[in-house]
Formats: sequence, C-alpha cells, structure tokens
Amino acid sequence: QVQLVESGGGLVQAGGSLRLSCVASGRTFSTYNMAWFRQAPGKEREFVAAIRWSGGFTVYGEFVKGRFTISRDNAKNTVYLQMNSLKPEDTAVYSCAADQWGSPSTTVGGYDYWGQGTQVTVSS
Repeated sequence: QVQLVESGGGLVQAGGSLRLSCVASGRTFSTYNMAWFRQAPGKEREFVAAIRWSGGFTVYGEFVKGRFTISRDNAKNTVYLQMNSLKPEDTAVYSCAADQWGSPSTTVGGYDYWGQGTQVTVSS
C-alpha cells in the first residue's frame, strides 16, 4: 500500500507559478512510477506528467508545452510538479498517482494509488 498526500495548490494570477508536492508513505517509493493528473469541474481527469521510478524518463501531456516540469526526490519520498506560465484553463484539482515498476503510463487506469488532490486556481 502507498498513501499519497499532495500540497502546494492555491490561488495564483495568470502567468504565475506554483510548485506542487506529493509525499508518499512507505519504504519502496523508488520502485514506483509517479504521475500528476488534473480534473476540472465537469471534465474528465486529464494526464499532466509522469516520471519513471528511476527518474530517468519523463512524459508530459500535450497541453503542457514546456510550462511544467515533473521531478522526484527518492530520498524524501516526494514527487514535484513545477508549473510556470499558468493560465486560467489550468484551474483544476491536481492529484498524484503511483504505479510500481515498468514504464510510466499516461492513462488513469495505469495507476493503482491516488492522492486526494490539491486545488489550483488561476485567475485572469
């Protein structure tokens, strides 16, 4: 079992930045691929970014276009999402997810463990 707790969300003006964090419980964090998804009201959950368990491979949703960076610190059991040049359409609940070994998936079904999410609101 892995428990995930996100933090770092909040209200920011368009063009601003936020850094989200997701702390995982357990001693095997370094064996899990980690991802960020987001869900806006009335919309389906959307893939944002993922990073391989080893940290050597990352993948991003098409809408990111160089604005976001996913990273991890296995010593701290933490995955980060640095978000720059935020837009009002980035407003959503951002959740982290974990899945053990293999290559990181870009789909909701590819992850076994989920956090509760943190709200990000970008004002225009």
